Amino acid sequence: MTDHATPNLPSRNFEETQRFYGSFGFTKTYVDDSWLIMVRGGIILEFFLHPDLDPATSWFSCCLRVDDADAMFADFKAAGIGEDPHTRPCVHLPETQSWGMKMGVMIDTDGTLVRVIEN
Repeated sequence: MTDHATPNLPSRNFEETQRFYGSFGFTKTYVDDSWLIMVRGGIILEFFLHPDLDPATSWFSCCLRVDDADAMFADFKAAGIGEDPHTRPCVHLPETQSWGMKMGVMIDTDGTLVRVIEN
């Protein structure tokens, strides 16, 4: 196995997190009373239970590096995630940034900002 990192993100409710992330291709590989692990291809996300989290004030974030950002955002959109920045969840579609890489953002149901950056 090569070296890797797994983001640890908050979840107010593991069942809701599984439904949400499952809607665009993540599958549960582990869950107990305080920890949830979900995978999609080579991406592993680990969630800790945080029932008192306020999504409107959450400061949690992570970056996912993918080969095809547009394909991931197509899956987000197919799962019904809209572009209204005043709702949660929502997406900001990928654009080439001034620093040269394509990046988009998805904010999940718990207010976590997930940057998706194309390799």
